[in-house]
Amino acid sequence: MNILFLCTANIQRSKTAEELFRALDNSNEYRSAGLSAKYVNKAGSTLCTEEMLKWADKVYVFEIEHIKRIHKHTGDVFISKIVNLDIADQYSYFQRELILTLLEKCKF
Repeated sequence: MNILFLCTANIQRSKTAEELFRALDNSNEYRSAGLSAKYVNKAGSTLCTEEMLKWADKVYVFEIEHIKRIHKHTGDVFISKIVNLDIADQYSYFQRELILTLLEKCKF
């Protein structure tokens, strides 16, 4: 399965999720990206593209706002493959609490 993690800037939440699950589970392919061109450009991280959304079998976002942003640009095309993890932007990259929350909420 192709799994895509999307947050705002792709420097903390989604990047942690991609790297964590890639290390734990090689039965799936994992990628991550950010949904804000402003923050992605500032951080030098990866911006989500429509090609990435097409590639993914499952898309995990971290806030309802991320779903709204995808819907604004692509309509209902990808809505059925999106899961909101509901994890606030309050964690650092690979912070222990973020890892534990991801392990609890992500079921593939």
